[in-house]
Amino acid sequence: MVLKLLVRRFVKITEDNMAFWFLFILLLGLATYLMVQHSVAHVTRTPVWLLWLVLMTPAFLLSGWTLIYGAKQPPPPGLIIWSMFFCTLLYWTLFHWGRQVPRNTPTEGQAQASESQPTIQPTPEPMVRPIEPTEETLLRNCFPWSVYYVQNIEYRPQSVICRGQLRTQASNAYQQIKTNIEAQFGDRFLLIFQEGFNGKPFFVLVPNTQAAKQTNTPRRNQERLTRPGLALLLLAATLLTTTLVGVEIAGVSLPPIWKIGPLFKVLSDPDVLFKGLPYALGLMTILGIHELGHYLTAKFYHIRSTLPYFIPVPFFLGTFGAFIQMRSPIPNRKALFDISIAGPIAGFVVTLPLLIWGLAHSDVVSITEKTRTLNPDALDPKYSILLALLSKLALGSELTAKSALDLHPLAVAGFLGLIVTALNLMPVGQLDGGHIIHAMFGQRTALVIGQIARVLLLLLALIREEFLVWAIILLFMPLIDEPALNDVSELDNKRDVWGLLAMALLIVIILPLPQAIANFLQI
Repeated sequence: MVLKLLVRRFVKITEDNMAFWFLFILLLGLATYLMVQHSVAHVTRTPVWLLWLVLMTPAFLLSGWTLIYGAKQPPPPGLIIWSMFFCTLLYWTLFHWGRQVPRNTPTEGQAQASESQPTIQPTPEPMVRPIEPTEETLLRNCFPWSVYYVQNIEYRPQSVICRGQLRTQASNAYQQIKTNIEAQFGDRFLLIFQEGFNGKPFFVLVPNTQAAKQTNTPRRNQERLTRPGLALLLLAATLLTTTLVGVEIAGVSLPPIWKIGPLFKVLSDPDVLFKGLPYALGLMTILGIHELGHYLTAKFYHIRSTLPYFIPVPFFLGTFGAFIQMRSPIPNRKALFDISIAGPIAGFVVTLPLLIWGLAHSDVVSITEKTRTLNPDALDPKYSILLALLSKLALGSELTAKSALDLHPLAVAGFLGLIVTALNLMPVGQLDGGHIIHAMFGQRTALVIGQIARVLLLLLALIREEFLVWAIILLFMPLIDEPALNDVSELDNKRDVWGLLAMALLIVIILPLPQAIANFLQI
């Protein structure tokens, strides 16, 4: 359903000006290429351009159809759906084909050993000297036999792996050995503590390239991590683009963005701009608080991170969201959990009152056979369990079994906040939910849970078409995320409970309201 709505919306836009469509394809292609290069280029030998071409094929097919048949004749949904399906399979095949023979592992024995190799291996820079075999005695002395009995030391081009038997609690072992390593080798290395696929924990020493950079970089260049000027510029630009979208959501028809004169004439009326602010401020508040949750928690753990940066776009939702970048390794699974869950929880807490207020000021309309589940002019409140409960709370007896909602612009922003929360809580890879599951159960179990989540969402997409795009996005996303330095020490019971509550929140957002509960609520 979402796919059909998006296709129809863009086809309508191309009726006004074909150039806008090709501008969108250009921006989409650039964003896709950067995403592929950033996420998978370092883990597969398949050329980035080939993976990008496969991902962009459905968009190219849609563009070709528009060129041949014109904008007034929409393409058949099967063309887009099946092309996305086959391109997903082809992308998956090419990605794993490139991973079949690991780099720098020419022998069979080395390939087998790579299964338990740590997942992060920073490339050492020339000024960082890896450990030498002559220093092995110093290294072994860092591992007291009563803490961690070293049985084997493996020297790799980018790391030194110490395998043995853990003889005390993981947190105590990591802290004591980390102190010993720093006493012997200073800040030359980062110490990583991981659990192998055989279930046994092992230590890894990798060159601390960040310390080397700081030693060789002038002080004034080291402080350019946060750029408030850039953050404010992107914030202002996103406020403008979301306000434009909010004006259209409020029912005001705007000229195309490339017609500067007529557009400026309409927007010169303060009343018109004011109509777009509820959506713009609501959505930006939700996204901003989400990222601030990550940022402030990272600062609490003394992790270097950038300020939140918004991504403005002059169409669709008005923004592609916001993000921060962390430039320091995460010390342990406790910090990984806290940083990951802080964003969705903070965003959800601010979403609730905004959504309830927006629902209370939304219009109740009659539900018809033509009502689409994600149509903001006639939204079925039974779209999700949580949405139905909040709608009943806000509207009371006005909401009946034959009612749909014509959403207030602020309610649209709140509803998008729920979708953003749910998408981030998906327990897959580098999403917040993937980090949460990783911190709770360890990376091995997180890989299994992530694969199961992919399959379940794909099955759900067979029943509800709006989840097809989600399922495809998750299929493209790598399951393995970067581990914490101490990736062995487990969480406490309190954090485990919070993690389970976060997964429960995901479920009540994405699952439709059961008919039994709908009958009880009389909706």
